[in-house]
Amino acid sequence: QVQLVESGGGLVQAGGSLRLSCAASGSISRPNVMGWYRQAPGKQRELVATIISSGNTNYADSVKGRFTISRDNAKNTVYLQMNSLKPEDTAVYYCNLLLIRAYWGQGTQVTVSS
Repeated sequence: QVQLVESGGGLVQAGGSLRLSCAASGSISRPNVMGWYRQAPGKQRELVATIISSGNTNYADSVKGRFTISRDNAKNTVYLQMNSLKPEDTAVYYCNLLLIRAYWGQGTQVTVSS
């Protein structure tokens, strides 16, 4: 059984930074894709960034140049460094692991105050 455990959310002022982490455990094969999605109140869940086990990355236009996704394959952990945060980045952030099926973390709240 695959499990994802996120950490690192919190409250930060606009312009500040946060780093999210997500550790995956269980039977995890490669190649795979790990990523971050977010869901703001009243909105649909949206992609933030993904990273393939080879290291290729993909970002939503809204976070390009501000967020950086990375991973440690030895630890099955994915990170999201978020800089220059804006109030519109406020959301619950979910970690995702795509194998044969998708697995989700429980979510971590990120709140950016203006």
